[in-house]
Amino acid sequence: MSSPRLPRETRSSGLEPLAVLPVFVTLQGRRAVLAGANGGAAWKAKLLAAAGAHVDVFAPEPTDELRAAPAETVAGRIVLHERDWNPADLDGAAFAITAHEDEEECAGFVAAARQAGAIVNAIDRPHLCDVSFGAIVNRSPLVVGISTEGAAPVFGQTVRARIEAMLPAGFKAWVAAARDWRATVGARYQAFAERRAFWERFTDRAFAEPDRAPRRADLDDLMAETDAGPRGGSVVLVGAGPGDAELLTLKALRALRSADVILYDDLVAPEILDYARREARTMLVGKTGHGPSCRQDDINALMVSLARSGKRVVRLKAGDPLVFGRAGEEIEACRAAGIPVSVVPGVTAAQGAAASLGFSLTHRDAARRLQYVTGHDRRGALPDDLNWAALSEPSVTTVIYMPKRTLGALLARAVAGGLPPGTPALAVFNATRPEQVVVQGSAATLADRVAASGAEGPAIVMVGDAVGRGARAVIDEAAAFLPADTVSDDTRAAPEPLSRVGEGQG
Repeated sequence: MSSPRLPRETRSSGLEPLAVLPVFVTLQGRRAVLAGANGGAAWKAKLLAAAGAHVDVFAPEPTDELRAAPAETVAGRIVLHERDWNPADLDGAAFAITAHEDEEECAGFVAAARQAGAIVNAIDRPHLCDVSFGAIVNRSPLVVGISTEGAAPVFGQTVRARIEAMLPAGFKAWVAAARDWRATVGARYQAFAERRAFWERFTDRAFAEPDRAPRRADLDDLMAETDAGPRGGSVVLVGAGPGDAELLTLKALRALRSADVILYDDLVAPEILDYARREARTMLVGKTGHGPSCRQDDINALMVSLARSGKRVVRLKAGDPLVFGRAGEEIEACRAAGIPVSVVPGVTAAQGAAASLGFSLTHRDAARRLQYVTGHDRRGALPDDLNWAALSEPSVTTVIYMPKRTLGALLARAVAGGLPPGTPALAVFNATRPEQVVVQGSAATLADRVAASGAEGPAIVMVGDAVGRGARAVIDEAAAFLPADTVSDDTRAAPEPLSRVGEGQG
């Protein structure tokens, strides 16, 4: 019988071959030069400045994004010179970037920059680069850089979101293919948007089939798909969910990472924008309940105008765009203008709030129907055409969106129409977010309790016997957020079925 094996120390045989050496360059207080104004210029200038560099940008015809860059720096500085560069501009530069569209101009700049002793990068031309930019995870002073040797920037950005724990070993073959195919793709697609569309399809296929090596047939298929794809701009309405960024769908993440422009509302949680493509423009279009808001017609016009200019526009909305999100008007505006439009649904506030509180909206012992209603009409008043008979049934779970201004009148009219005054009711502010607040009561008391609580933020109200099944579980949590006199144990005095809390779930 053989002896048992003993623990022993093992050591790696050494590093695997490196395609590039990952190094980090200190640019704090040093001079950098960027010349040209192609699609990646503004982001590269801001990236240099973020590292503390003093960046001089030379562009006779700067884009709007490049004009805005000096005001958007978080460190360092950017100075825009609206003229062509000359060799003297490179004196003293530690880092230089060419953002020209023309290959000959790029090569001339690279030669002059090297002569001046600068480290050189040429956007979208890895063969001219001394160094390449990778995808960055920024948690300074911890910075993680991911490189694909300049072969597949879109691929690298997707990897950034998943980080090393989800890096399949087979990615090596796909990156090698990207390097080998890049010249072919660049010759086939002259427009930046078309090249990006190809590499997005490439990335999707690589993630779908990471354990096999790509073949020439993959290149042919991807180019055929790109050729058949839509030309010009498009609009995608994306549901951002009620607030928790982890509730975003994979399709929503993909849309954010491919957007050129993101139009978002105040109610969208700021951390959700962190998932957007770094070069994407983000524009606040200010849709808030009962507060200063952009006109819907102006939003429609901006969305259509951007798409007509060739941009891929994401219209980012809190919750689900198809649930009281004015999606219908925006879809109609796009279709009327001949703009391709699609919708990515999101987790609506009712689902998010119920999930965060841990109860079922449709408990089989308490609810026969689930209905969503709006608390106000176009004028901000209580809608005249609500089905008051439906609202008077305690066996129906009613979810009221945008309820703050009209809550008292709505519940009073529902009670007058036959809804039992003791019907359990909850108001949830900032559902799924760290600052979530719960106000608990009944159909007769909730409006006064909400007013007394002083709670702020987007709110949703849920009414019905099914709400009571979960209300007792959140009383203590609500008390932790609110003054003692605003939270009471209404559930203990309420009629059946509240006394059966804890029975089997539906």
